[in-house]
Amino acid sequence: MLGGTLAFALTSHGKTMIKGAALPPFGRLFGLIGRVMPLNSGTCLRSMLEDTKTPENVTMSGSALYNTFARLPLAFERGEGCWLMTADGTRYLDFASGIAVNSLGHAHPHLVAALTNQASTLWHVSNLYEIPGQNRLGERLVEATFADKVFFTNSGAEALECAIKTARRYHYVRGEENRIRIITFEGAFHGRTLATIAAGGQKKYLEGFGPKVEGFDQVPYGDLEAAEKAVGPDTAAILVEPIQGEGGIRVPPGSFLRGLRELCDRHGLLLIVDEVQTGIGRTGKFLAHEWSGINPDIAAVAKGIGGGFPMGACLATEEAASGMVPGVHGTTFGGNPLAMAVGNAVLDVVLEDGFLEEVARKGLLLKQGLAAIADEFPGVIEEIRGTGLLLGIRCKIANTKLLDAMRAEKMLGAPAGDNVVRLLPPLIVSEGEIKEALERVRRAMRTVAEADAAAEERAQA
Repeated sequence: MLGGTLAFALTSHGKTMIKGAALPPFGRLFGLIGRVMPLNSGTCLRSMLEDTKTPENVTMSGSALYNTFARLPLAFERGEGCWLMTADGTRYLDFASGIAVNSLGHAHPHLVAALTNQASTLWHVSNLYEIPGQNRLGERLVEATFADKVFFTNSGAEALECAIKTARRYHYVRGEENRIRIITFEGAFHGRTLATIAAGGQKKYLEGFGPKVEGFDQVPYGDLEAAEKAVGPDTAAILVEPIQGEGGIRVPPGSFLRGLRELCDRHGLLLIVDEVQTGIGRTGKFLAHEWSGINPDIAAVAKGIGGGFPMGACLATEEAASGMVPGVHGTTFGGNPLAMAVGNAVLDVVLEDGFLEEVARKGLLLKQGLAAIADEFPGVIEEIRGTGLLLGIRCKIANTKLLDAMRAEKMLGAPAGDNVVRLLPPLIVSEGEIKEALERVRRAMRTVAEADAAAEERAQA
């Protein structure tokens, strides 16, 4: 069984027994998680087998799942580095990275070893007890950042919820109970909980969920004057993404974050940075706000810190976290031993000497290559945006057309707001893979440009 084989046979009691069928190495762990359970004979087993008969079924359309995702009719069986493979062996160059999650690519051997080794000893105990991996990862995050304190979560939205609560409690314990309002920015995305969709303020995410959670005041992104005008006696903090990811890879000038820091200092506010997509080396700095030379009071991280395993963290200075005392906040799963093992393994790689400098260098190589392609196809590309390996192609045509054409070239990107295609390769991408990606983007551009030209000719005929 531990040699990587798994299968099922019915016993006389209608239960399943493990016998053996091939699984990929990383599948050993998750094959056991998902399949070692009793099944009634007959209907349940037949249903399971029928669900795996054809590739179409794995797209999950028409299944028992919520219909909340417009999934592509595409499924992958395994991954390796910057590549994803379908069941028939077709290889896709992955420049989406699970939306900036797979920071070290797929099945990175150091992460696989850390997870499987931890899984063989201890998975979960809850925060009723000491978790040594938490202490180690917390200390390493403190050493690498502005922070003095860390709270571990399961996701970016939970990290943002913790950040919001931390800011409000900071003022509460100082007798400023009225200071609950947080200034946020148009085009932002902070998560899908009721509080974080209110913070993001986008109508499409708020519609149908009842009254908007109170306490958030939105102003245009990059507008310092508007932010200052929004400050009032009830303002507690300013919440900002150093680069807006979902909003379209919008990069503000460095003076913007510096201006927000000065504004917060002048009015006694806390500065919260949402580093869920930008953090853990994505831009060539450990956290993206470092490019501006400022320190926030609170930061939320997730995505890349788990390298594909669900986890996040809220980082804060000692002063900002002073109101977060026993009993005011908690989590059942956050900081579990499995997550901590993976998080520490990610930092082993990302904090190696020279790693972040390499991310910045490779990001510049990719951006320069995209700029050259933009010059070739001025009718398709409006602008190349971003920093490090967080890049965006703002399109003149619908961004979905470019994504479709890239996918036809067996390359994956991710959509974003402002008609942008995001390119978010794993941080371990090689120069050769960057050159291959640029060639596939160029071919996709040519396909789109030719299709548009043909459509225009037909329209004029």
